[in-house]
Amino acid sequence: MSIPQIVYKGHGTGNDFVMYADPDGEYEPTEDEIRFLDDRHFGVGGDGLLRLTHPRYVSDLSAEQVADLEAAGAEWFMDYRNADGSLAEMCGNGTRATALFAQRLGYMDAPGGEPLRLGTRAGVKVLTSLGEVPGLGRNVFRIDMGAWKAGESRAFVVTIPDHEGAARGTFVDMGNPHVVAVLEDRSGRGLADDATLPAVEDLDLARKPVVDPVLASDQNAEFVRVDAIDEESGTGRAFMRVNERGVGETLSCGTGLCATAVTLRQLTGIGDWTITVRGGTLRVAVDDAHVELTGDAAIVGKVELL
Repeated sequence: MSIPQIVYKGHGTGNDFVMYADPDGEYEPTEDEIRFLDDRHFGVGGDGLLRLTHPRYVSDLSAEQVADLEAAGAEWFMDYRNADGSLAEMCGNGTRATALFAQRLGYMDAPGGEPLRLGTRAGVKVLTSLGEVPGLGRNVFRIDMGAWKAGESRAFVVTIPDHEGAARGTFVDMGNPHVVAVLEDRSGRGLADDATLPAVEDLDLARKPVVDPVLASDQNAEFVRVDAIDEESGTGRAFMRVNERGVGETLSCGTGLCATAVTLRQLTGIGDWTITVRGGTLRVAVDDAHVELTGDAAIVGKVELL
């Protein structure tokens, strides 16, 4: 096998991963190995695989990409793969789990120390360790997710097989592609007046949503309920569920949370959101230039493969 005998299990607000460190570039996984490790019945189980290594040991990166990452201060790289073995550009929850893993291995400073500049296929992401934060968790990290791009508001039609109705979705590029649909609005702003899909909690997201027009890249699809907006403080609260390409429904999706906040800012003008997913609660701050995501991470076990 091209994976080490010892791997770890970690998660970021329920978005779970098989993880291992590969400082010498010996263990680049095959698609079959990834599918085995992430299988919840026959393997360790996870939404994806995180390999912590140096940029020069990631075979799909060009020499120019490696040079750019190293010039930007990224000594370490999050080589993230979806559970089906496919490459992924970025995973917001994965960066926090990777940062905690790096911290436990002595590759990142403790809370209050220097941030980690982590290489990803979507560029360098800067993570700051905050330690315990009430309401968010014990091992909280804030990540600067960098620049975002959004398409025309509600330009896509989103449906779900065997569900009646449809919703309008907005395309957001967070280094990976998302289409975000608001299905419910408890703020009284009428943000979901055109949505006819069932309530967010009632969706069967084991079924892959259908997006029209079709995106050649495929996409993650987010479904959102707006719970409250406080105009005075400029903050909002929302609930989100997500179907991730190459995985299915996950308990959390970091880039999806960011895409949701970008979409809600586009609709409401509010840039600071507390968003609950099935795996926990996170905070997202959006401005014209970038997005910051703050949430918890955990390492839950060490596994010896036989």
